[in-house]
Amino acid sequence: MDTDNGSGGGPVRLEGKFAAMAVCWLLGNGCLFSWNSMLTIEDYYVYLFPSYHPSRVLTLVYQPFALGTLAVLAYNEAKINTRKRNLFGYSLFFVSTLLVLVLDLATSGRGGIGTFIGICVVSGAFGIADAHVQGGMVGDLSFMLPEFIQSFLAGLAASGALTSALRLITKAAFENSKDGLRKGAILFFAVSTFFELLCVLLYAFVFPKLPIVKYYRSKAASEGSKTVSADLAAGGIHRQPEQVGQDPKQPERLSNKQLLVQNIDYALDMFLIYVLTLSIFPGFLSEDTGSHSLGSWYALVLIAMYNVWDLIGRCIPLWKRIKLESRRGLTTAILSRFLLIPAFYFTAKYGDQGWMITLTSFLGLSNGYLTVCVLTSAPKGYKGPEQNALGNILVLFLLGGISAGVTLDWLWLIGKGW
Repeated sequence: MDTDNGSGGGPVRLEGKFAAMAVCWLLGNGCLFSWNSMLTIEDYYVYLFPSYHPSRVLTLVYQPFALGTLAVLAYNEAKINTRKRNLFGYSLFFVSTLLVLVLDLATSGRGGIGTFIGICVVSGAFGIADAHVQGGMVGDLSFMLPEFIQSFLAGLAASGALTSALRLITKAAFENSKDGLRKGAILFFAVSTFFELLCVLLYAFVFPKLPIVKYYRSKAASEGSKTVSADLAAGGIHRQPEQVGQDPKQPERLSNKQLLVQNIDYALDMFLIYVLTLSIFPGFLSEDTGSHSLGSWYALVLIAMYNVWDLIGRCIPLWKRIKLESRRGLTTAILSRFLLIPAFYFTAKYGDQGWMITLTSFLGLSNGYLTVCVLTSAPKGYKGPEQNALGNILVLFLLGGISAGVTLDWLWLIGKGW
């Protein structure tokens, strides 16, 4: 069997590394493609629901479901079947995205409180799906090659860049036609629905059969992980009888509490990265940057620039020389990002659109770069089951930061008559 070699060190030459990286990138896309579609379509929702602040409300609905679900899943991660967890998440993304499309067609693009509540329900479903997939995949990939988790994280950012590009194309194509905004939105969500279905098929039938993926999952199982058994079976590997019981020679894995105590700086880093980012993106960029020469394109361009530079930031750590791995250095860099808050405030008040685009680009670049540095550095030195648990814990703090950020985002409205 191809995965038998390299059992001593790391299986650097095992087959399927680049195929696995490509699949991880696509699965990362699928993890946020639906949600980024909803964020990127904000110009349509602002038009449909002008009084409900959709750019803020939908994010505020999404986060409690994502955070609450992931808290339960992270606490019980050692007992959860990872394959069922991730397949459920991707399937829920597919069904929910399809429901957005059906809801718009059923209401013929009419606004109103009923339609808005329906959109909010779908937003909550996206949060539940994200908790299953993002925590499950980061935990699963944490005991494989760092390149896999980096590809997955790059895919998360690429979903934003792709949805922004697709939105700009559909807006340009339909802007001057009758009901053009709605036609662009329908095409947009049709593409999103198809992509989510593709992710379900990739995770179910392609990823578990790659030799290098089977190797790392077998290694994790030999170290005591029970979460990978279904994925191993899907890849054609059934656990050996001696693997069923706990190996008496194996030291007991660290508890979640012990892992958190040892990595509290990394956990707080994740929280602080996203509390800052989401206090600015997308609500402030969508509603509070004033009127400029780009008109209705302005918010879309800002969101697109954030997403593109977020993707670039997640690719930069591929160059080892410029990857920041110092724990103190990471914390210092993350705290220094809070200078962006006064920078955005004064730029929105006194600056022009060029300065705002530059600031937004730096926000995305630093967000992507620091996220990858933290999530690829933290799991080093732990066993497979511990790496899985730590990945779930870090994503939990990431979502906690997002939840706090979207709540703080409302503070920008103080003094604006709301």
